Amino acid sequence: GPQLNAQLEGWLSQVQSTKRPARAIIAPHAGYTYCGSCAAHAYKQVDPNITRKIFILGPSHHVPLSRCALSSVDIYRTPLYDLRIDQKIYGELWKTGMFERMSLQTDEDEHSIEMHLPYTAKAMESHKDEFTIIPVLVGALSESKEQEFGKLFSKYLADPSNLFVVSSDFCHWGQRFRYSYYDESQGEIYRSIEHLDKMGMSIIEQLDPVSFSNYLKKYHNTICGRHPIGVLLNAINELQKNGMNMSFSFLNYAQSSQCRNWQDSSVSYAAAALMV
Repeated sequence: GPQLNAQLEGWLSQVQSTKRPARAIIAPHAGYTYCGSCAAHAYKQVDPNITRKIFILGPSHHVPLSRCALSSVDIYRTPLYDLRIDQKIYGELWKTGMFERMSLQTDEDEHSIEMHLPYTAKAMESHKDEFTIIPVLVGALSESKEQEFGKLFSKYLADPSNLFVVSSDFCHWGQRFRYSYYDESQGEIYRSIEHLDKMGMSIIEQLDPVSFSNYLKKYHNTICGRHPIGVLLNAINELQKNGMNMSFSFLNYAQSSQCRNWQDSSVSYAAAALMV
């Protein structure tokens, strides 16, 4: 606990809060040694004074899921302190008939939500008894399902006391990920990867779910949280129709290592904040 706390404090202390209060953030979910400093850029934009409910949308890595799933537990433990799951919101979501329950095994195996819990706890520590979390495991949704879930979550996104944490890494490049897109005009492989990721990031900043889907179809970039991102973009879209003014900015980008040849591999990380 104390070691983790010191780590998180160190990363957060090196970052500016320029986009506070964020209504939503995108942050990575790898081991903290790889992406802890990148994630700090997103979490620094969270305002614990106004945030009371935190929706954590993570992609499913281990089980095939065509919808979204809710946890079957009441509390998630972290080395800092326990986080309470909001059973009232869970009840509202469950009533829609659009969700399933994840088994305890699935819940424990999945890191995409888990890696955000200590950071959430740290960002909220000044109000630790005053907020709840709503973890949602997001399956491999079709575009129309992303739209449906976006519409459903839009009413929660409209509330300034809610925060959405969207869990995603960016490009997974190399033979072990079966993905080796390379645009030689960009120079070395890692520069091509960065160019590809930044293309996707700027499309996300345009808040256009259709363009984002088209980008994924064209380049097949291995952004593991593409479905949670798609759900968020559709929720934003819904609110924009009602005249809500929003802006998304990426604040940091990093790679686990720099790929220079075909034997190399890397994972990219990005941090972003949505302002209303």
